[in-house]
Amino acid sequence: MNVNLTPELEALVQRKVASGLYNNQSEVVREALRLLADQDRLREAHNEKLRGALAEGLAQADRGELLEGPDVVAEVRESLRRRKKSDKKSG
Repeated sequence: MNVNLTPELEALVQRKVASGLYNNQSEVVREALRLLADQDRLREAHNEKLRGALAEGLAQADRGELLEGPDVVAEVRESLRRRKKSDKKSG
C-alpha cells in the first residue's frame, strides 16, 4: 500500500522517527491508525450512551414524566443550597 501525505504530515512522521520513539515511518503510521481506531471506539461508546439517555428521556416523556423548565431550575437551586449547607457543616 502506498500512501501520499501532505508535506506537513510527512514532516511530522519524520520528526517522530528522528525523536527515537519509532524505528521507521511504518511504526508511526501504525501507531497513528491504532490511536484513530481507539478514538473511534470511544466515540461510538459515547454515542451509544447518548442514544440510551435519549431513549430513556423519550420513554419518560411518553409516560408523562416531564418537568417544566422553572421546576427544574428550582430543583437545581434547592439541591445546590442543600449541598452548600452540608459543606458548611462538614467544613
